[in-house]
Amino acid sequence: MNMERSDAIIDMADLTRQFTRYRKDGHRWRRRRETLTAVDAMTCRIDRGAAVGYIGANGAGKSTTIKMLTGILVPTAGTVRTCGLDPVRQRRELASRIGVVFGQRSQLWWDLPLRESFSILAAIHRLEPDVARDRTHELVEQLEMADTLDTPVRQLSLGQRMRAEVAAALIHSPELVILDEPTIGLDVLSKQRLRQFLRAERAERGTTLLLTTHDMGDIERLCGRVLVVDHGRLVYDGSLAGLGTTAGAQRVLVVDLAEPTPDIDDLPAARLLASAGNGMRQRLAFDPEKTTAAQLLAAVSDRAEVRDLSIEEPEIEDVVRRIYESAR
Repeated sequence: MNMERSDAIIDMADLTRQFTRYRKDGHRWRRRRETLTAVDAMTCRIDRGAAVGYIGANGAGKSTTIKMLTGILVPTAGTVRTCGLDPVRQRRELASRIGVVFGQRSQLWWDLPLRESFSILAAIHRLEPDVARDRTHELVEQLEMADTLDTPVRQLSLGQRMRAEVAAALIHSPELVILDEPTIGLDVLSKQRLRQFLRAERAERGTTLLLTTHDMGDIERLCGRVLVVDHGRLVYDGSLAGLGTTAGAQRVLVVDLAEPTPDIDDLPAARLLASAGNGMRQRLAFDPEKTTAAQLLAAVSDRAEVRDLSIEEPEIEDVVRRIYESAR
């Protein structure tokens, strides 16, 4: 029976993974058996072509989920389909349709020139010579790796190696790319280049991205949907904008006024956070569910002339923390 659904590239239903560990029982060296639930009855589906951020604290269950999606771990309960396949039973076929980048682990050959790693990977995926040549050239050009092709992997800088890791995961043009902390340790410029490439790759080929990261800049610039996991449970599934609304996070209107002004601390839909320069700059927090920035600006303009303004969005780390707290 063909389990593939053309519109879903990842389909999880009550996916669960438990581990058994043994701990010392009191002062005696008698072992006590414990069951740890790393992923707890997770149900979710991701459509083809989507870009999804999968975020959570260390130990929340992200890596365990990825290992089940790719067939490395067998679920304790529930079901999972990746690219319409059973990841465990059809792991070899699945490997030809997905690409995975682990920020802390390499799939490149450490002592060989980068060019040789790409050749070996093309052979592993059984690419035709002309296809392999064209695809390698495309990736090298887009990721700016021409100067490093003849350099042994061990001599590459971290930024160069991470771009090479992404190219290695994409050399066979997979349908799904899973990126686990792909920008960890990279400088600002390297992050920007990698993000630009991933956006272009998705736009051109319809590649699905599943991204786990602690860098919220990755989520903001690459993902249209966010999944938040806490202690193995999915506690949020929605848009990045809705993430702040769900957590009750506030936006901040910063106004620069034309002349010294008494503190504007009596507006019903806002809260004065700070005032500086004899009231010429004031920061007002507001709940976007109760009022808009335009309405708040109009109320401020009734009190004083506004010369300049800006909107500060809530920090995503703070939003995620709020969601954790409410989930618990």
